[in-house]
Amino acid sequence: MTQSDAERSLRINLAACYRLIALYGWDDLVFTHISARIPGPEHHFLINPYGMLFEEICASSLVKIDLGGDKVEPSEYPVNPAGFVIHSAIHAAREDVTCVLHTHTPAGVAVSAQAGGLLPISQQATVALASLGYHDYEGIALRDDEKPRLVRDLGSNMGLMLRNHGLLTVGASIADAFLAMYNLQRACEVQVLAQAGGAALTSVHPMIVEGVRQNIAKVTRGMGGELAWPALLRRLDRSGARYKD
Repeated sequence: MTQSDAERSLRINLAACYRLIALYGWDDLVFTHISARIPGPEHHFLINPYGMLFEEICASSLVKIDLGGDKVEPSEYPVNPAGFVIHSAIHAAREDVTCVLHTHTPAGVAVSAQAGGLLPISQQATVALASLGYHDYEGIALRDDEKPRLVRDLGSNMGLMLRNHGLLTVGASIADAFLAMYNLQRACEVQVLAQAGGAALTSVHPMIVEGVRQNIAKVTRGMGGELAWPALLRRLDRSGARYKD
């Protein structure tokens, strides 16, 4: 079967995203996941082969499945069942979303466990707070009955803090989802570091937090994640990562 140019491009960019998550140290062995919707009416999407490290994933190794969790094309690897529940729920509900990205980083889990969640104490946090929801922990995401609550709690946001679990971002492109995760992850890292210092923290005024929402597009020149994505791909290329294979 010949892959369409659109699917081939999506595979390369999704594989690159997996490699970047590994490069930044945000992976968790084989236990998190990133998915991308393939253009077309079939509602097929790509996800990682369960059991493969993110630093090993390449375009050809990604698994194509449908919204029922069934493989559309043969693969020797299974799909993480928890990954399927989370990702299929969002892809089914959000037509505007191409990519769903989920991590279990120490800083992300640490902030997700704090009653106050993400605090408006950094510029990165103000950007993330402009489009962030919260979802209470219900155990490992294996049950279909959790899907409506995941969708409800994400709403129209780009970010979702999974309480006691980790971080999730979505985007109209893989680049957008990655940039949203980069910023949310950095905001969590800053918060944990600031709290560890032991000094009283200064919060950004709510009016400024609200104003950031209108300025995000200006900062990225209306390009969103696409502004930084080519440079990130060049970094991968310089590292010799064979994500395009």
